[in-house]
Amino acid sequence: MYDLVIVRKLNKKKVAILIIILILLVVLSTLSGIKYADYKRKKAYEESLAKQIEEAERIKKEEEEKKERQRKEQIQSYKNKVTQALTEEQKENILHIYRSTGEKRVFLTFDDGPSNSVTPLILDVLKEYNVKATFFVLGTNAKYNPELIKREFEEGHYIANHGYSHKYSEIYSSPEATLEEYCITESIIREILEIQNFSSKLFRFPGGSNGGYYDEAKQNSKAYLRENGIVHLDWNCLSKDAEGAKTKEELLQNIIDTMGEKDSVIILMHDASDKILTYEMLPSLITYLQEKGYTFKNIYDLL
Repeated sequence: MYDLVIVRKLNKKKVAILIIILILLVVLSTLSGIKYADYKRKKAYEESLAKQIEEAERIKKEEEEKKERQRKEQIQSYKNKVTQALTEEQKENILHIYRSTGEKRVFLTFDDGPSNSVTPLILDVLKEYNVKATFFVLGTNAKYNPELIKREFEEGHYIANHGYSHKYSEIYSSPEATLEEYCITESIIREILEIQNFSSKLFRFPGGSNGGYYDEAKQNSKAYLRENGIVHLDWNCLSKDAEGAKTKEELLQNIIDTMGEKDSVIILMHDASDKILTYEMLPSLITYLQEKGYTFKNIYDLL
């Protein structure tokens, strides 16, 4: 009888232990199931996220490739335009750029650059506002700033010619001397851009094409350049940044005063190394012109 009691007690302990073990197994199984389900959900989420990232990167890559193709196509179109001679119609478009067309358009032009202190800042502003300008470069400055010439060209700005020396006594000593200064600068630009037949076909006379001590020489040079397929361009609005303006506000007011109610505006500014005020004024000028309803153009738009 005593032995039977002991056996029963032992059986109860075994049953209790088995129950505990079963409970533990159930708990562990449940926890494992939950953990596995969490793992599967996490894995599914990570796989979904990876696919989304992969798809986003694919789309981004395609967009970048598309932009790069468009950029190359645009650069090629620039190359095509600067390697072709001007037609008579294109010459007339440039020579009569000041005439009213019924369209409010504005040409931002910069002389005397490029300079490594001011030109990059101006290019940054133009890029930010998606505005294309025309740069009348000096051969002496282009020679020492080739990367800026490349950047101007690749960002869609028209590179025109302002001669080599900017020394009136040299450039206006004869029509042949004027053409020589033009040709030297063209050669420098051509070498920098690696465009064999590059020709800006456009010259801006230092000091303007009319008036002053060298007026007769300028008139003779204008005719001589025209005979060689080269046209000239002056301006009908200016900031007076080369005439001693002291503040960016003064520069902007000079432009407002000299543009008046013209609907075809060619603004003279400079990007030489001492023209930091021009850069500082430029965002306000662009905003003002936008608010007045002007469309920004450069010489490419006339070709």
